[in-house]
Amino acid sequence: MARPRTITDERLLSALGTAIGEHGPSFTVADVAAVAGVSVGTVSQRFGSKHGLLKALSRTAVDQVRAQVRAAPDLRTAILEVFRALDDSSTAANHLGQLAIDLSDPELRDLHGEFFAAFEAELAIHARGVPGAPPTAARILVCLANGTAISWSVRPSGGLLDRLAADIDAVLKGWQDNG
Repeated sequence: MARPRTITDERLLSALGTAIGEHGPSFTVADVAAVAGVSVGTVSQRFGSKHGLLKALSRTAVDQVRAQVRAAPDLRTAILEVFRALDDSSTAANHLGQLAIDLSDPELRDLHGEFFAAFEAELAIHARGVPGAPPTAARILVCLANGTAISWSVRPSGGLLDRLAADIDAVLKGWQDNG
């Protein structure tokens, strides 16, 4: 009989997120294992490789973004919740560095595409209630949030969530004033 799993995939994927934040694209399976407090064999047996870890993280992120945006009371809060984990200037650039590497891999790029499509689709539901918002409001706001995150990670001043909130508020006010 197989032993029951005491280490969840969620714990290992959370450790992966921490390892990426600390090491960027140079993280190793050993780094993930160390953060999770397990052996390299445990991680390798579950996910196979660094690439397997990244695919699992990307798949999980799609479900997480749907849940986060659905649970948010409004559009602004939804965006801020999705980006909350990046609101640390010491790790944000490492996460974006990993994203850049992921985009060069067709399979990971497709998974990121699913993430952004899910994010946009869920935001579109919130955007319907925004006075003056154009039909493309969700796409515009996803692009705004991503651009703000990249800009802030290169030149962090204040918090990412504060900058995002200010940018989102400016766009929403513009739509309301022109609507």
